[in-house]
Amino acid sequence: MNRRALLASSLLLTTVTGCAALGLEHPPTAAPADPTVQASTSKPAVPAAPRVLSDSQAQAALITAEDLGAPWLPTGGAATWRDGLLKASTPVAECQKLLDALYTDELFGAPARAVVGLDDPDAAAQLRYQLTGRSPADMDRTLAWLKELPQKCARFTATAGKDTVEDVQVTDLPLPEVGDARQGLRVTLTLWGTAGDNADGEPTALALDVAAVRAGEDGFALTNGGLGDVPNEATQAAVQLGVRRLADVRKQGRVQV
Repeated sequence: MNRRALLASSLLLTTVTGCAALGLEHPPTAAPADPTVQASTSKPAVPAAPRVLSDSQAQAALITAEDLGAPWLPTGGAATWRDGLLKASTPVAECQKLLDALYTDELFGAPARAVVGLDDPDAAAQLRYQLTGRSPADMDRTLAWLKELPQKCARFTATAGKDTVEDVQVTDLPLPEVGDARQGLRVTLTLWGTAGDNADGEPTALALDVAAVRAGEDGFALTNGGLGDVPNEATQAAVQLGVRRLADVRKQGRVQV
């Protein structure tokens, strides 16, 4: 071997040994061949279809009077204050939309997948809970709308019945940090009496807890209201129980695709 070849061999050996000592990859001794590009024959992945609860699963996901405990009972019918106070009109479009949704129990739109009504006779309160069949995107749009109402409809007047004016106030209602997205409202409707039993000017006040929650692909909405003190702990419990019940139903059985 001539001196030039011996020197080149020595330099290559030194470089390889040095790289190994530093834990680096060895430098290539020859240029890599051009990679061969082959067209993929596999089909693009198709997004999975949304999983939909069956009718029986939707019913099983509802909360019950036993969940909330005494004094809650299965409802005996629509509360009298629904027609008397919630069936009202206002010239403010966004606020009218809220009143209509509360009166018809369609916060997430119609139709609901499953509905249950519960009564608290001690507090003269009624809780209405409904599971929606809307898509997550639709639910998120409703939640975004509800979030704006404490600003857009903080206080307004509405007419219920014949020339009966209500003072309506809407504020944020904190909810438990469960599910993926949620929004709560406290809606108070105050009616000042002008005739009959209310001719002395004593007000009638309806307080409503409103909650809407999305948990994955499922969602539910509830109202808990009464003429007086609303049992807010029932609202908080129903939100937590609703998310837990949905998770249990999906875990226990496969859903329709």
